[in-house]
Amino acid sequence: MSVYVDDAITVWRGLRWAHLMADTLGELHAMAARLGMPRRAFQDKRSGAHYDVSEDLRADALRLGAIAISRHRDREQVRAIIRIARSQWSGLDAGAS
Repeated sequence: MSVYVDDAITVWRGLRWAHLMADTLGELHAMAARLGMPRRAFQDKRSGAHYDVSEDLRADALRLGAIAISRHRDREQVRAIIRIARSQWSGLDAGAS
C-alpha cells in the first residue's frame, strides 16, 4: 500500500499545487495528518478522493515516504491511481449532510 503525490502543476493564489492520493483512505488521511493538514481539506470528489497540497507540502510528503508520480512520464501509473481515488469517492453530494 502506498501514498502518491503528483506533479505540482496547478497554479492557484500564487502557489503551485499537487494532488495527494493513496491506495486506501486510511493511508491518505494518515499522511495528511502527518503533514498537519486538517480533515476539512480532504477532497471527496467524484473525480477522485485526494488532498490538494502546495509545492512545499509536496516536498514534505516525499520526505515522509510518498511516491512521486508524474502525469508526464508515468501516465499509466497515474491513470491506475486515479481509478483507485475515484473508487474511494463516498458518493455523497457536496451539499449533503
